[in-house]
Amino acid sequence: MTLDDITRKDPKGMSIWINDFPKQIEQAVQIGKEAKIKLNIKGIQNIVLTGLGGSAIGGDLLRSYLAEELKVPFMVNRNYVLPEFVGKNTLVIVSSYSGNTEETISAHKDAIKRKARILCISTGGVTAKIAKKFREPWIQIPGGLSPRAALGYSFFPLLVCLGKLGLIKSKDKDIRETAGLLRAKAILYSNPESPKNAPLKLAECLKGMLPVIYSPVEHLDTINIRWRGQIAENSKQLSSGHVLPEMNHNELVGWKVLTDLMKKMHVVFLKDTGTHKRVAVREEISKQIISQYAGMVTEINSEGKSLLARLFSLIYFGDWMSLYLAVLNNEDPEPVVVIDFLKKELGKVK
Repeated sequence: MTLDDITRKDPKGMSIWINDFPKQIEQAVQIGKEAKIKLNIKGIQNIVLTGLGGSAIGGDLLRSYLAEELKVPFMVNRNYVLPEFVGKNTLVIVSSYSGNTEETISAHKDAIKRKARILCISTGGVTAKIAKKFREPWIQIPGGLSPRAALGYSFFPLLVCLGKLGLIKSKDKDIRETAGLLRAKAILYSNPESPKNAPLKLAECLKGMLPVIYSPVEHLDTINIRWRGQIAENSKQLSSGHVLPEMNHNELVGWKVLTDLMKKMHVVFLKDTGTHKRVAVREEISKQIISQYAGMVTEINSEGKSLLARLFSLIYFGDWMSLYLAVLNNEDPEPVVVIDFLKKELGKVK
């Protein structure tokens, strides 16, 4: 594969957005630091981020990343309405990249009715209009990207603001490590002619196969979701996935009957040094069992010292892999035609 191959298949520049992701992190952090957030968090009992797709994945990542630090429960809502427990002691984060996601707008209005404390993040749209009308703090992020390419904007401003509100400790040191690590990876991963380009090598192995992504539930559950979402949207290819230890109690048994189909499955284990030692043992045993049936089994290890850097090392690897898989599949990674069609059809029904 050459750079010309990528240019031909990627006219909108998804590869450029991915390559520039380290810069996006720096810009997103600055947005968070400059945001004027006037919110009373006294008595906050829970946090709910409401959003869909690329706008919700930032919330998923916040939830899993901060699970061992936040003193209150954090959940992500992907629905038109909020859970019944949401009320005046809930911090509701309204996340919509476009600001026009209908499910998120509906949940936003629900939050207002419940008199929740609300923080909004979007490029503009209806979300911004509602925020201004009700004088809710609103973080404005840059537009012009596909939502899935704007993960830095949906994650880092909120991470910084949670620190400013006193809900978590400052992450400045870990953020610097993360940005530095990804800058180094961008140089390597953006060169399709490098023999050391691991995301490209994995993409070549996944072409024509059904990727099955397994990971620990702690911290890496969101990375698992991200990989599958990127394979679907960028590569236009289906994949499957599950988390450990849960899959040891059900899905593992399913590796038996469909022998011919299983030969077309490529299992990818996402691994991290911070995984619970018993789950790490389960990974090894599961790999031994599955290797008897799957066409291929690959392990991808996180890199970096801090948890934040390790998580984003896996995210960045998966983003590049999905870009290369799109090119190998002869697909433009940017458009999501079927989603546009769905939204158009939904618009006809009021």
